[in-house]
Amino acid sequence: MAGAPALKHWRTTLERVEKFVSPLYFTDCNLRGRLFGESCPVAALSCFLTPERLPYQEAVRQDFSPAQVGYSFGPTWWTCWFRVELTIPEAWVGQEVHLCWESDGEGLVWRDGEPVQSLTKEGEKTSYILTDRLGEGDLRSLTLYVEVACNGLLGAGKGSMIAAPDPEKTFQLSRAELAVFHRDVHKLLVDLELLLGIAKGLGEDNQRSFQALYTANQMVNVCDPAQPETFPVAQALATRFFGQRGGESQHTIHATGHCHIDTAWLWPFKETIRKCARSWVTAVQLMEQNPKFIFACSQAQQLEWVRNHYPGLHARLQEFACRGQFVPVGGTWVEMDGNLPGGEAMVRQFLQGQNFFLQEFGKMCSEFWLPDTFGYSAQLPQIMRGCGIRHFLTQKLSWNLVNSFPHHTFFWEGLDGSHVLVHFPPGDSYGMQGSVDEVLKTVANNRDKGRTNHSAFLFGFGDGGGGPTQTMLDRLTRLGNTDGLPRVQLSSPKQLFSALESDSGQLCTWVGELFLELHNGTYTTHAQIKKGNRECERILHDVELLSSLALARSAQFLYPAARLQHLWRLLLLNQFHDVVTGSCIQLVAEDAMCHYADIRSHGNTLLSTAAAALCAGEPGPEGLLVVNTLPWKRTEVLALPKPGGAHSLDLTPSPGDSAQHGLCSCSCPYLAAAPAAPAACVRSARGSCRLSLAAPFTKTDGSVTLDNGIIRVRLDPTGRLTSLVLVASGREAIAEGAVGNQFVLFDDVPLYWDAWDVMDYHLETRKPVLGQAGTLAVGTEGGLRGSAWFLLQITPNSRLSQEVVLDVGCPYVRFHTEVHWHEAHKFLKVEFPARVRCSQATYEVQFGHLQRPTHYNTSWDWARFEVWAHRWMDLSEHGFGLALLNDCKYGASVRGSVLSLSLLRAPKAPDATADMGRHEFTYALMPHKGSFQDAGVIRAAYSLNFPLLALPVPGPAPATSWSAFSLSSPAVVLETVKQAETSPESQSRALVLRLYEAHGSHVDCWLHTSLPIQEAILCDLLERRNPAGHVPLQDNRLKLTFSPFQVQSLLLVLQPPPN
Repeated sequence: MAGAPALKHWRTTLERVEKFVSPLYFTDCNLRGRLFGESCPVAALSCFLTPERLPYQEAVRQDFSPAQVGYSFGPTWWTCWFRVELTIPEAWVGQEVHLCWESDGEGLVWRDGEPVQSLTKEGEKTSYILTDRLGEGDLRSLTLYVEVACNGLLGAGKGSMIAAPDPEKTFQLSRAELAVFHRDVHKLLVDLELLLGIAKGLGEDNQRSFQALYTANQMVNVCDPAQPETFPVAQALATRFFGQRGGESQHTIHATGHCHIDTAWLWPFKETIRKCARSWVTAVQLMEQNPKFIFACSQAQQLEWVRNHYPGLHARLQEFACRGQFVPVGGTWVEMDGNLPGGEAMVRQFLQGQNFFLQEFGKMCSEFWLPDTFGYSAQLPQIMRGCGIRHFLTQKLSWNLVNSFPHHTFFWEGLDGSHVLVHFPPGDSYGMQGSVDEVLKTVANNRDKGRTNHSAFLFGFGDGGGGPTQTMLDRLTRLGNTDGLPRVQLSSPKQLFSALESDSGQLCTWVGELFLELHNGTYTTHAQIKKGNRECERILHDVELLSSLALARSAQFLYPAARLQHLWRLLLLNQFHDVVTGSCIQLVAEDAMCHYADIRSHGNTLLSTAAAALCAGEPGPEGLLVVNTLPWKRTEVLALPKPGGAHSLDLTPSPGDSAQHGLCSCSCPYLAAAPAAPAACVRSARGSCRLSLAAPFTKTDGSVTLDNGIIRVRLDPTGRLTSLVLVASGREAIAEGAVGNQFVLFDDVPLYWDAWDVMDYHLETRKPVLGQAGTLAVGTEGGLRGSAWFLLQITPNSRLSQEVVLDVGCPYVRFHTEVHWHEAHKFLKVEFPARVRCSQATYEVQFGHLQRPTHYNTSWDWARFEVWAHRWMDLSEHGFGLALLNDCKYGASVRGSVLSLSLLRAPKAPDATADMGRHEFTYALMPHKGSFQDAGVIRAAYSLNFPLLALPVPGPAPATSWSAFSLSSPAVVLETVKQAETSPESQSRALVLRLYEAHGSHVDCWLHTSLPIQEAILCDLLERRNPAGHVPLQDNRLKLTFSPFQVQSLLLVLQPPPN
């Protein structure tokens, strides 16, 4: 009997509905085939190709040639501009009309001189709405331009996504026509796909699943694709189903539009500028059409690019920000790596970012947003709190290879005890598409069930841009409050965190770093980028310090604030999480190296300018200004320039007592051992100390011994370290029967992510690199410096030369290394087996240090087989320890008693040239009595990274040395001295000092300064004054109190200069 209820088979019913909406099967008679109606070709199509990324006004003036569908263009990184002339048929009045466009590459539609929407197959944007309802008198003829970049959303890898780009790739235009769009069909398709998703997602054991499937089946029964008058009946069935509400206990999903755009990765920086325009103009279009749609956008650098290149789009973004639909998030200049940038650089990410957001959008960000970086430093909570941020969103720990992180919502306690509220979207993605499967996963996967009932849901194509689509929005809106599913609401990050915070009483706390158990190779890949990062952090530190002292001492000196901001922003740009990590294509690496070259060049010019200002008006001959840019007294051997380009050695003392930055002038043309005073101690290198070092001596077996009375170093005939003795105690640091400075080579073939990953199994392929006896020779013959050097053939293709250097008065031995590296999938490390036993090793991180296990007891322990550190790591037992220092390396490990420093990798994707060529770096070994804190390891590592500056000055240098700052406690480091940011006019002569407690202790510290200080006030990391932060000044001294690893910022207002 017709219409009688029938038994239904689950699979056949499900597949019946699937075929009804399929884009592949039965499109001649199913609903999908009716999405577009009548169509017609465009009236005329022409194009031109260019290797440049031209602005619109310039592009439209070029000579266009006729083109047609099927036209091929390229190669990779070029741009093809299409002129599209079209006329809409008069018969289509009353209809919604689209330009349907499908081509390879990433397209952007320009209309009336402004960008209006992206057209990218990969981002499911293949049509542009010309009119949602063509009116009788509407203009039916118009000309559009489509700018197509010759690259995909994820670059142009040859054969796989992360392969090096294919330079000869070609692209094709496969569709360009006008068509009538049936919005009612689209709505039915959305509903049917959602009902299918519910049926599949809830499964055959769930009552609501069958209700969804039977509703969809009945819709197919009543809906005749050829008869639109049947559509409302089908729509009503869906509306009845979705109108059945859930209960009060439903989990609430906060759906926020997002478009993660890597600032550079598998495409160059310049292409990212266009990716931002393509993605955000499409988001603006969606915001116009959907007033409840909220779009979160991070990275101030990208917004600045859009402001400069697309001012009209930037104005629209500001307009929607005022409406609350466009929400800037993150607070940083870029989404930086969470491991490698120095502490001050991390602060500057927020300082530059938050100030930009305040200037352009009227307010700062309230949440830190870093969804896709390769681990998170334990100092980030303190830095966030110091920048006015209490909330943090990420999801990358869902990529852990070994252990599943136990939370999605929790409090994170940093190194100093600071707390922030953290949320990981439980769907483990920042690129959701609004499917039922993703919605259900968000609830099922949540590891904090019972503790919180709210989750984030970030939707939109990401990584290479793209962003949300109208279909995604339609899905999520339809699912709003449906029985059997979580409640879905379009929401902002602020609403999400308010909901989480209001019910946070049961949340757990995670203490310490958030270590990603993957991508450990990024601590080492692209060593030249790592070196550039460390060097440029130092250069900017030194420029700011000298410029601050010149500002304080000279009424005429103009602090180079604008130029320093430009250089800092270049450095911060390079600290993006796919650049400083080395996980980028060759084009990006080359751009990054150019950025570092700019910082070095301009930074050195600014150093010279500040040095000249500091010497202005001093009597005496032209000479050298010796500057100690660290806040403690130093006596070091310094290579000074001699006529003809040679160098001589001088033992240079920094003037003053206790710790200080200082300046001194230098006129003697020999190697000076300089005691340089702290914190910008300035002095002339006239009077130098004459201390002597025992000459290196060679034994008959070819070994060499270096001895400076503090440590004694013995090298075997191949350059390996057979003994390292602390002379005063006679304590040996090298493990019995072992050798240090042992280079080791590993096979380095990861599972997929070549530049990113080094796998645990690489440790099973360890091969010591054996040198040839007789290559070791004495270098410098004692006096102030003794050295030995040797050559080592690593493989037939790669070689190494090294000078082992010991200076008078120096507590560590340095290893100056040059490598010519030409390998494939090999990993070079250097090992030092220590005569020390401890279950924990200590590693420097931003503004402090932390311990990690030296054993593999648990899966959490052995997942850290390769870790990151900054300038030093240390293995200590009671009373003695061994520290390994470096000047530009980040990858490290300590297993058992073996300290290992990672030197070079050789991945071939996404950059086949990564790390190939010549490298120079220095590491150092420091045995010590007692704890590393009391022995001065932290200061030694700073000294290695911040050598005394010997700056030629055009005029006379100061006749007497002086020190600007000194600290009473060795536990406190004066990290930064800079001019205060833009502030009231009175503050143009104000300095900001950043200090931190480095030992892990509670301590009172007196800061002494010789500068003319009018007022001292504590401020936050954004340099906003603490209302209760006035610090009394007594005899040019300030008292500061620190807790372990606390970072404090101090605003010093300088006295007005004398008229």
